[in-house]
Amino acid sequence: MTTPVKFWFDVSCPFAWATSRWIKEVEKVRDIAVEFEPMSLSVLNDGRDLDSEYMKMMEANWGPARVFAKVKTEQPEKVDELYTVMGTLIHAKGNGGKKGDGGYDEIIAQALEQIGLPADFAEVAHTEEYDEKLREYHHNGISSVGDEVGTPVIKLGDTAFFGPVITRVPKGEEAGELFDASVRLAQFPYFFELKRSRTEMPQVEED
Repeated sequence: MTTPVKFWFDVSCPFAWATSRWIKEVEKVRDIAVEFEPMSLSVLNDGRDLDSEYMKMMEANWGPARVFAKVKTEQPEKVDELYTVMGTLIHAKGNGGKKGDGGYDEIIAQALEQIGLPADFAEVAHTEEYDEKLREYHHNGISSVGDEVGTPVIKLGDTAFFGPVITRVPKGEEAGELFDASVRLAQFPYFFELKRSRTEMPQVEED
């Protein structure tokens, strides 16, 4: 039986990227149906008193998140492809951590062109036209899992979790086995959390 998977992401987040590449590996070895939906670290941190350099990154992150909100609303079948293309440009090509408004403009334009979406989709990066939809998508993810979490949020069946946080992407049957274990944990209604100190950032491989 096909397992539904809902995956909330911010394209700028390296942890969401690593987890999403794992899910793409799982697609090859398990019967799953994945729906990608944007969430936003900029929305999550809006109004918070945080480090100024971090907040400059949040300024940059609004742009791609708004574009994903538009794509999810108008051409949802393109979200998965756009995430793969834009995420590769950001993470595999070493373009993460942009700062300031417009930091990802060139990457947005390149990704839209690469998958055949209209160039004018990029214009919403600098408007609040899709902010309400972005906040709605973001709320869908956060409300599924609870407060004090970030991205990614993954929903397996009826249960959502923050994570799993991984720094290396398993391939083949190993990816499937990790998925099986995650599903089993999700099936137990009283399981909430596993955690240990992380010793490295995600190690990104170019496809």
